[in-house]
Amino acid sequence: MIAISACLAGVSCRYDGNANTCKKAQELIKEGKAIIICPEQLGGMETPRTPCEIKDGRVINENGEDKTKEFIKGADEALKICKLYGVKEAILKSGSPSCGYGRIYDGNFSRIKIDGNGITAQKFIEAGIKIKTEKDI
Repeated sequence: MIAISACLAGVSCRYDGNANTCKKAQELIKEGKAIIICPEQLGGMETPRTPCEIKDGRVINENGEDKTKEFIKGADEALKICKLYGVKEAILKSGSPSCGYGRIYDGNFSRIKIDGNGITAQKFIEAGIKIKTEKDI
């Protein structure tokens, strides 16, 4: 079983209330090979919401508010779901402070990306879940 970021499945759960629909992700779900997760919503965040980025190990929104607690809660809840379904692989939205894998925004809201992982991606890696992004499928 594969976990897929809900926004890639066409769910309007991005910070701006939109989706990042990926046809291949939708096909995997329709075939019964994947489940969807949105760690930010699982962490109690509303949609739409103020954009967030990771800075110095904390998740801060554009207004300077610390949202680390919500992101950690969402990652923990997403990991629980993955364990229930026996997920071994995840396809996550690149760049996201939750799901970003390999490259994330620099924490200055400058649109510059740096090496790093989102909160959920890192927890998944630590749990032995293989990560891909929509760019890999």
